[in-house]
Amino acid sequence: MKIETKCIQSGYKPKNGEPRVMPIYQSTTYKYDTAEYMGKLFDLEADGYFYTRLANPTCGFVEEKLADLEGGVGAMLTSSGQAATLAAVMTIAKAGEHVVCSTSVYGGTFNLLDVTLKKFGIDVTFVDPDADEEEISKAFKDNTKALIGETIANPALTVLDIEKFARVAHAHNVPLIVDNTFATPVLCRPIEFGADIVIHSTSKYLDGHAVALGGAVIDSGNFDWAASGKFPEFTEPDESYHGVVYTEKFGKAAFIVKARAQLMRDMGFAPAPQNAFLLNLGMETLHLRMPCHSSNALKVAQFLENDDRVAWVNYPGLESSKYKSLVDKYLPNGASGVVSFGVKGGREAAVRMLNSLKLAAIVTHVADARTCALHPASTTHRQMTDEQLDECGVGADLIRLSVGIENADDIIADLKQALDEATK
Repeated sequence: MKIETKCIQSGYKPKNGEPRVMPIYQSTTYKYDTAEYMGKLFDLEADGYFYTRLANPTCGFVEEKLADLEGGVGAMLTSSGQAATLAAVMTIAKAGEHVVCSTSVYGGTFNLLDVTLKKFGIDVTFVDPDADEEEISKAFKDNTKALIGETIANPALTVLDIEKFARVAHAHNVPLIVDNTFATPVLCRPIEFGADIVIHSTSKYLDGHAVALGGAVIDSGNFDWAASGKFPEFTEPDESYHGVVYTEKFGKAAFIVKARAQLMRDMGFAPAPQNAFLLNLGMETLHLRMPCHSSNALKVAQFLENDDRVAWVNYPGLESSKYKSLVDKYLPNGASGVVSFGVKGGREAAVRMLNSLKLAAIVTHVADARTCALHPASTTHRQMTDEQLDECGVGADLIRLSVGIENADDIIADLKQALDEATK
């Protein structure tokens, strides 16, 4: 099936007489006839559900859809995008080990890796995603377990050269983890370019309406966890699960099973079935919304680029963008809906413009149907030093504009009147 059809038809498939619309299984637990059968569930010997912290039918249907959309062998929903990043990294790396990450990542991801995971004993080295392969390789150590990047970075809008990152990761026998939140599988499927694990904050475009927090981890099934000997947690018995060897028992799905059996079991960042239901509703129109977000964002970026009150504009889809060639390669159907720009006059002018918007709302969120705006340096990224902000590509004058699916002319009219007010 084409991806447009998968957005609607993948996942839940009702049988004769069952509800046409995916049900919400609002239950924490499930009944079985014998203790022996339930024991098989706990031993991972049988399929089924025994506690919603580990798995739930509603969540399972949505996981099937996401795996299908991204081209993976399995997926796991989480309670938030941050939880998805945590699950992906900690399924692979433990105390005393190391990961390499692009500097151009979401501020929450940066802080998770640079501060919180260091408290767990996992070290990180950040690299310029635009650096060449040799330079990126210098960041690797003997104990490096993964390389991480974002398809389109939030909010720097750096476009990741996925194939380059995949070559570097695989040369060092580690998996490539790609956050595909801003692109979604409608615009880019990183697995097709060499990514091994894909993560999402489903709270953004996948949901599309800012109604449900969530995250997801998708396993490509392509990484060979046994080949290098660097991942004994996958190839040796897991005593916490009766000695199961993930690569032997689950083959290509070893990663996603281990993520659920260990991280979801022990850390408990399970999604709510209601949120999974709302996520599924959003994904049913994903193929309609993403082209509109992208088209509107390009029109807005072109307007801003031609207004002499604007100091600079960053949108990967612009002909003037240094990432245009990567957009043509990885995002030929659109560069998503986020535009960043600076108003002449710096931080103060940016705040004045933001406060003058009428159609666009000032919110922390990004990537839903409604146009919204944010000044990251004083909000989402305020925990960072100026040096860290520069490393992440977030200047003090940067306005992040999430272009919605309203009429583009109305969005542009709102920006124009706000610029008028800000530059009086």
